[in-house]
Amino acid sequence: MMFLGLTIHMRMALMLGSGLFWTLTYVLIILKGLRDKTYGMPLAALGANLSWEFLFGFVRQGQPVQTMVNIVWFVADLAILYTVLKFGPREFPKLRPLHFSLLVAGTLGLAFGGVLLVSDEFDAGKATYAAFGQNLMMSALFIAMLISRAGLRGQSVWIAAAKLAGTALASAAIWTFDAGRDTPLLVYLYLATLLLDLAYLVAVVLVKRNSAPNPVGQG
Repeated sequence: MMFLGLTIHMRMALMLGSGLFWTLTYVLIILKGLRDKTYGMPLAALGANLSWEFLFGFVRQGQPVQTMVNIVWFVADLAILYTVLKFGPREFPKLRPLHFSLLVAGTLGLAFGGVLLVSDEFDAGKATYAAFGQNLMMSALFIAMLISRAGLRGQSVWIAAAKLAGTALASAAIWTFDAGRDTPLLVYLYLATLLLDLAYLVAVVLVKRNSAPNPVGQG
């Protein structure tokens, strides 16, 4: 009984740690986006996040603590959506503002359908497969955004590090303590996301280092 209680507390600590780091990621993205007058989360990733958080924060509520965290994330992602709507048209100068708004609305609608169907078909209506599937997509899209912008507008080393820590802790919690959840697909999602997050962190560090001005008289 004592071992079971310790296991529950360790899993809760890992999930709370993940929640804190992901909340920090969202806050840093919002602040960096406002400072750089852009948005810091790829549009498709934001759509998937908002859909997942709405679905599992308001519609299919689970554990009370996680449900509350999901609602907090949803509010944070609404703030990121604000930066998308305010600054996004600058990133797509060939699109009229109305067309950009339609693009955002269409992305949100498609994302919700995808999250809902993945949850229903692969996870009996639960959150795990959809969460880690979209996390892998998000990790790849952050790298793509870094490449497309050729700079750190809306991005930072701290954002990359916080995202890596949040995902790693959540993966450790489910892999270690959730019996029957370590399926080959989930293991692949854990490891692939970890590798992409590490690659993103290294890439952001290199971009930051290469963009830093050289001291006078050096190079």
